[in-house]
Amino acid sequence: MRKILSYLGDHKAQVLIILVLLIVQVYCDLALPQYTSDIVDVGIQQGGIESCVPEYISQETLDNLGIFINDEDYDTVKNQYELDGGKYVLKGKEDLSQILAKPMFYLYMLNQQDQVSIEQLKLIPKEVMLSKIDEFMDSAASEMTVSDSLMEQAAVQGVRAEYERLGIDQNKVQMAYLWHEGLIMILLTLVMILAAIAVGYFASKVGAEIGRDTRKKVFTKVLSFSHKEMEKFGAASLITRNTNDIQQVQMVIVVLLRIVMMAPIMGIGACVKVASTHTGMGWIVGCAVGIIFILVATLMVIAMPKFKIMQSLIDKVNLVSREIITGIPVIRAFSRERHEEDRFDDASRDLMKTQIFTHRTMAFMMPSMMVIMNVIAIGIVWFGAKGIDAGNLQVGDMMAFITYTMQVVISFMMLTVAAIMVPRAGVAAERISDVLSTEVTILDPEKPKKIEDVKGKVEFKDVHFRHDDAVDDAIDGVSFVAEPGKTTAIIGSTGSGKSTLINLIPRFFDVTSGAIEIDGIDIREMTQEDLRSLIGYVPQKGILFSGDIASNIKFASSDISDEEMEKAAKIAQAMEFIDEKEERFASPIAQGGTNVSGGQKQRLSIARAIAKNPKIYIFDDSFSALDYKTDAALRKMLFEETGDSTVLIVAQRIATILSADKIIVLEDGKIVGEGTHGKLLKTCETYREIAESQLSEEELAMGGDVCE
Repeated sequence: MRKILSYLGDHKAQVLIILVLLIVQVYCDLALPQYTSDIVDVGIQQGGIESCVPEYISQETLDNLGIFINDEDYDTVKNQYELDGGKYVLKGKEDLSQILAKPMFYLYMLNQQDQVSIEQLKLIPKEVMLSKIDEFMDSAASEMTVSDSLMEQAAVQGVRAEYERLGIDQNKVQMAYLWHEGLIMILLTLVMILAAIAVGYFASKVGAEIGRDTRKKVFTKVLSFSHKEMEKFGAASLITRNTNDIQQVQMVIVVLLRIVMMAPIMGIGACVKVASTHTGMGWIVGCAVGIIFILVATLMVIAMPKFKIMQSLIDKVNLVSREIITGIPVIRAFSRERHEEDRFDDASRDLMKTQIFTHRTMAFMMPSMMVIMNVIAIGIVWFGAKGIDAGNLQVGDMMAFITYTMQVVISFMMLTVAAIMVPRAGVAAERISDVLSTEVTILDPEKPKKIEDVKGKVEFKDVHFRHDDAVDDAIDGVSFVAEPGKTTAIIGSTGSGKSTLINLIPRFFDVTSGAIEIDGIDIREMTQEDLRSLIGYVPQKGILFSGDIASNIKFASSDISDEEMEKAAKIAQAMEFIDEKEERFASPIAQGGTNVSGGQKQRLSIARAIAKNPKIYIFDDSFSALDYKTDAALRKMLFEETGDSTVLIVAQRIATILSADKIIVLEDGKIVGEGTHGKLLKTCETYREIAESQLSEEELAMGGDVCE
């Protein structure tokens, strides 16, 4: 949860706005039940009369109230009224309800029975009357139990009776009150709706911005990864983390801002309102909250481990899908469709079973909540009815209590919805954090050096390299020099370390010990950007990007002119198939270059490197998909073009490197031979074995003269 909340750090202003809007929304939502209660209790039951203090009163009634009030309070009451047209009108703002509640009740009760008359009470001295008034009322009310609530209602009925005697239109009073309360409710509802819309807007905006920024951070981080970090996570997992995982976090951020932030505000506000109703049924809310808490905690304990498993299973499905889709030709060639279907089905079923388990567990939560809500409602009605019957509770108060209690439960339901999403998003946030917190092993130096006049001389000095967790070095004590204007070839059996060696130059890996220098400067003392700007790299597997032929050849820089692009394509022997296309350089290239052949893909990759016009060319077995004729023509034009550049070629075919100025022979990561083709045939047994397996006796006899 802490990691999820950390994403909100850069959006504090918007979160504060959302918080204020939620408070406004909750305030309006919590105010509505009280107005509903007032409409029932005051607007309907009391005819729109809010208080036991009459706004209009006759002289006779005012005098009669004086029987039940001491002289000081009576003067206070009388000073709040002024005579207007034969009746007294309330003018003061002082609250007289504490003074007039019991007198109005007593007066109303006396008017409802004949046991004691007003005239009889006037004969009793006021001091005696005030001291014995409770005894008088007990006798008058007989065996009736009078609560404060019932007393207040009776007092209000006394006010209604007074208005009727004065000829005031009761319907007008009632409708005025109902319209007033109704308009306030409409206004509160409109404000609540506007606040809810604004909260939704800002929450969605924050969520979208966090998703965008996090994707950018993860993508930027992945771009800085070396081969080591890429191997640690795997392409399928990184794709899942940058899409599905970030989407999970984005969704839960919106839920947190719209629901989780609102839930405690709503819950606390509703609890305060519940306490203010003085219904004596607060224990029902306490029981409900306790049951809900136990239910949610239990389900979370059961479901949480499965949420952690789910994301890794999504990784597995993505991995299998990626392997199958990219390997369709091989799968079809070996008739393994059924096997791969079963493999995908197994991965998919594992994910399905986990998802079904978590969904069923969480699905149990909602109906359980509904049962608890309904039981609470029944309990409130049951005990509330008893309170109403006893005169301790009004109908409107019970309605308000039910609403507030439901709002407390709904607050927990909101948290429950979040509880369903947060665990999975928490796992996703951890996975994203793993990527962002991974220390990149290939770093730029604090004080980088820059080559002023680049020649392109590459020198390996006792280079060792060992993969993590490996026992032996993949590259063991390699030293050689690749000079500008010359071609240095590297050959060896499969697994001898050729590609690993060549990948050390652009720092896809860093040497374990030793050094690689360009023009006398250790490549680790240069920035990666400066280093790689010197290199034209053609990987073993040709990689193209969606777009067109022109965009792929000009991939190194948008400053490459059309003439340079066409020249590079010509050197790479790509014009043959480009000219056959109707749109030529504007011809589309599908994702991954699936709409061109392997040879065409390699030629475009070579053209891309040539168009860059680098000082160092690296060809990692880049001619393997070309036929001998195209290979020979390409190398001839390439060597003419690369004049003063350093060319390093990794090759499997002897024919590709016969004319190289220097050939390095690798075996188990060590140099076992170095020299020209002719020299190596005489001095290196490993090289001779490779040559004998590929060349005829005549070609072997010709030595280095069979270069083309």
